[in-house]
Formats: sequence, C-alpha cells, structure tokens
Amino acid sequence: MSERGPATAPSHDSSPASPSAPIATVPLTAARRTGLLVTFILGGLTALPPLSMDMYLPALPQVTDALNSPAATVQLTLTACLAGMALGQLVIGPMSDKWGRRRPLLIGMVVYVLATAICALAPTTELLISFRLLQGLAGSAAIVIARAVVRDLYDGDEMARFFSTLMLISGAAPIIAPLIGGQVLRFADWRGVFLVLTVVGAVLTLMVWRGLGETLPPELRHTGGVGSALRTMRGLLGDRVFTGYTLTGGFAFAALFSYISASPFVIQEIYGASPQAFALLFGLNSVGLILVGQINGKLLVGRVSLDKVLAVGLAVVTAATVALLLMSTGVFGEVGLTPIAAALFVLMSAMGVVLPNTNAQALMRTPHAAGSASALLGTTSFLVGAIASPLVGIAGEDTAVPMAVVQLVCALLALTAFLALCRPRQSREPLEPAGR
Repeated sequence: MSERGPATAPSHDSSPASPSAPIATVPLTAARRTGLLVTFILGGLTALPPLSMDMYLPALPQVTDALNSPAATVQLTLTACLAGMALGQLVIGPMSDKWGRRRPLLIGMVVYVLATAICALAPTTELLISFRLLQGLAGSAAIVIARAVVRDLYDGDEMARFFSTLMLISGAAPIIAPLIGGQVLRFADWRGVFLVLTVVGAVLTLMVWRGLGETLPPELRHTGGVGSALRTMRGLLGDRVFTGYTLTGGFAFAALFSYISASPFVIQEIYGASPQAFALLFGLNSVGLILVGQINGKLLVGRVSLDKVLAVGLAVVTAATVALLLMSTGVFGEVGLTPIAAALFVLMSAMGVVLPNTNAQALMRTPHAAGSASALLGTTSFLVGAIASPLVGIAGEDTAVPMAVVQLVCALLALTAFLALCRPRQSREPLEPAGR
C-alpha cells in the first residue's frame, strides 16, 4: 500500500497558502507530508517521553540522597510520569478524534512546560511524584497525537517506513538525554535537569504552534461525546488482531522500560560506573535501536512481511533476556559489566523492529479512529511499563536478578500475544469502521 492521497484534506483548504498566511493555519497536504520541518516536529513529539525519562536517569541516585528517600520511592517518580502518560492518552486520543489534532496538542504542551518547571522546585519526594504525574498526563498529548498524525497522513508500508524514519529523531533522545543529564549534574544538582526539560518543552511547543498544521479535517472527525469514544474503544479492543498487536507492543515496551528503570542502579551501584559512563552506555544502546530501526524502514519494509520481521525481533529480545537472567543469577560465574552491557545492547537494538512494526500493524486496521487507537496503544504500553518499573527494584539495589526476571516474563508474554492473538500465518480481513 502507498501513501494516502490528498483526499483526506478538506477541499476548501487544499490550495496553497498565501505568503502572508501563518503556517499553522494550513492543513498538511500531500506535498508537505514529508517536509523536513514536519518530520522533525513529529520526531520531537515522539521523543518527549524518553527525554522526560532518560535525562533524569543519571540523577536518580542523587535524588535519593538529596530528598532522603529510599530508591524504591524515588523510582516512583519514574512510575508516576509513565502512569500519567498512560492515562492521559485515554483522554487526549479521543479528544483529538473529535476536535482535531492541533488544539489538544497545544494545550497539553503548555501544561507540560508548567508542570516540569514546578518539578524543578519540588522540596519533597511526594511533591515531586505528584508533579511528575501531571507532567506525564500533559506530555501524553505529544506521543498520542504524533502517532495519530502519522496515521492521518500515511498507510500501509509507507506508515511503517515513516515510523522507522522518526526513530532517527526520537531514537536520538535516549542517546542525548542521559548525556545532557550527566553533564548538567557536573554544574548543577538534579533540579537543573528539570530546568533543561522546561526549556526543551517550551521550544517544542513553539515549533508545534508555528509549524504543524491540522491533519484531521472536520468532516472526518467524530461527533459523539464520551459514550461514543468509549464505544469506539470497545470496538477496537473487540478486534482480536488489534488487541494482539497492542499487547505485543505493550509487553515489549515493559521489557524495555524495566531496563530504563533499573539500569541506573544496576550500572552505577552494582558495577560502579560513573553517571557519565552510564550515559555513554545508555547512548550506545540507543544507537543500536536507531540503526536497526533504519534497517527495518529502509531495507526490510516492503521486501519482507512485517509479521516475519516482528517475529524475529521478538525472538531476539527473548534470547537477550534469557542471557541476562543466566548471567545475573551467576550461572556463568561472576561476570563483569561488559557481558551485561552486550546483552542489554542486543535487547535495545531488537526494539528497533518490534516497536515500529507493532504500531504500524495495529494502526493499519484503524483508519477510522486513529486517535483512539493510538491512545490504546500508548496507554497499554505505559501502564504495563509503570507496573514493571517498581518490580525491578523489589530486591533492593544490590542485584540485577529482578530486572532480568521482569524482562524475561514481559518478553515471553509479548511473544505469546503475537502468536496467539495476531496469528501471523493466517490471512486477516481489515477491521470494519466504527460509526462516527
């Protein structure tokens, strides 16, 4: 399948904008779909969650000391942000189907900036957790609407390719964020990290306001209220294949987030790496994710079935988690940081085919409700990740076994959902559109 035609735009908006017209008032037409600015904005929006999480990771041990809180409590600042991003998508996704993409996105971004600025001033762990929750709720607009915009503009293999292209930008966030966080900690305390995030959010908000037009024309919007949105979501969840891809992506993301949540303590506390060394290792893993994502988009999509690529990716993730569990339990004796880092690199790299392909396969079935479908995809991933996050620290800071166990369980559940619900060897009929 190819890129969707310009018929998705209202006829009265299809003419070129006059030189004096603000960019933001012009819907994205076929000629502008692959523009560098639009791609960069969408990449920035999908990068906001990893920026919010990963820039803060090197500071976790410092927050533990500064606020005099146990590691398990401080990890709740990650869980709160992740839970907020999960729950917020359930509201903002359907809102974008009803009111368009632009208005909910701008409101969410403004609230995100304000909440992040308050996080920098939080005097207690409890207050920090509260505003991290608000930060996540508002920031969810970025990721859920970015996915919906991609679905507005693309279909089929073109959508899978564009998701892989976005990894060039969004995938760079896990590389840059810990490096920035580590460097900020050289000159400021953990509060400086939130000040940098505030600036990043403000710049991205300005870019959205100036450079991203509306992609959902009025005649394609849902007109119902909350009840209609709930019926749409119920219909989506009633589709076995959509639910299968949603769960596959959700459990895979949970395996990834288990690494994100536990790695600062595993790498720095157990293996004695500095915050800067941790940031470099984290960045190297993200390079692997980007490279595999580009191989997926440039070489595999259109030549190999997305399901076949996804199956291989899930198998590699499972193998990497098995290796981590064996090493962390001492089956191979006492191992150093290098073998652990190698297994984590393989796990992260395989996500470069798992995450974009599950998103593409699920959204291909839901052109009639891209916002709601995107919300369910994101909510499932973030909620399962939020549950997995505190489990990795359940045995304290001196062992990597809980991280490896959680990752292996999540990988096996992802593989099971894919094989049992998606049934990749069977032909599938497209999902019937729901009423508007």
